[in-house]
Amino acid sequence: MTQPAILRTDERRFMELALEMAMRATIETSPNPKVGCVIVKDGNVIGRGWTQPVGQAHAEVQALRDAVAQGHDVKGATAYVTLEPCSHFGRTPPCANALVQAGVARVVAAIEDANPQVAGRGFAILQQGGISVASASELGWQDIADTAREMNVGFFKRMETGKPWVRLKVAASLDGKTALSNGQSQWITGAEARQDGHQWRARADAILTGIGTVIADNPALTVRGVHTPRQPKKVVLDPQLRIDPDAQLFNDAEVLIVCAQKNAEKQAALISRRAEVICLPDSQGRVDLPALMQELGRRQFNEVHVEAGAILNGALMTANCVDELLIYLAPKLLGSGAGLFSLPTFTHVDQAQQLAIHEMTTVGDDIRILARCRKSK
Repeated sequence: MTQPAILRTDERRFMELALEMAMRATIETSPNPKVGCVIVKDGNVIGRGWTQPVGQAHAEVQALRDAVAQGHDVKGATAYVTLEPCSHFGRTPPCANALVQAGVARVVAAIEDANPQVAGRGFAILQQGGISVASASELGWQDIADTAREMNVGFFKRMETGKPWVRLKVAASLDGKTALSNGQSQWITGAEARQDGHQWRARADAILTGIGTVIADNPALTVRGVHTPRQPKKVVLDPQLRIDPDAQLFNDAEVLIVCAQKNAEKQAALISRRAEVICLPDSQGRVDLPALMQELGRRQFNEVHVEAGAILNGALMTANCVDELLIYLAPKLLGSGAGLFSLPTFTHVDQAQQLAIHEMTTVGDDIRILARCRKSK
């Protein structure tokens, strides 16, 4: 790929607009990545598009259709797209071929696709079709490339490792308590933080919790107060199959139960509630957490949202199965009570879990922190 000799001064603005288009696809595209595209001709935007729900048109095809619907001729135009156009036949035909057939003269892509079925092949098809290709990094827009990758952090993680991006959400007081000693926890954080948490739930492919949380709280594990065309898959870690078949999380969707010990009678009762039960034991009779992450990746989950108690939180952290912590801190001190993580006893500070603050902001009266795990796999 070679950089064109002359670049329009407003090219970056067109790519930023494509990123805005991609944001419109945040909830409904998985397992496909979120992609935005704008078609530009003679310095004017003539078509816009973003990835539609799985099985429907991708961003490039949507943008081409939009341009044609408005009466524009796309021949000789430039397409600005946030990810390398796909080159393989999946649920839809290749977008790279569609751009060639449409007569587009140039494609500027924010980043190369990590999917091994694409990874450079989309660019090759474009170039073989006579289309000039440029990437954001070639144009000096490394921040654009970083933003495009960040937008699809789960997709890239799954393509590169076979596992989903795991985001663990906790809400606590400033002294790190998630509940009082009597178990009361509603509500530590404010309404704005709770609503924000549902936004994060909505973008995930699965919500993961443990049997302790199900028994203690009987949660619905649904997205509420946020418009969403689909609910994330519910996944419950229940090593001994202690879950009550009448738990409310079975009321509105299929549930994946992950156990470590088989029990035909209990499994039959759960299956009657539309649950799927899989057994993934480790050598100590617990659920094999790394194997579970591999299984969730096999099911094409890009992002997994964890809302659990201190025991499962600690186990996931210890097993290096967490990529990011989503932490809400309320300006309160609760004194004695439940903590965030049940971790092994450390004898030296160097043994501590290493985190990097990725983002910090206020949500209502509370603080929201995104912290990335340095040792996650």
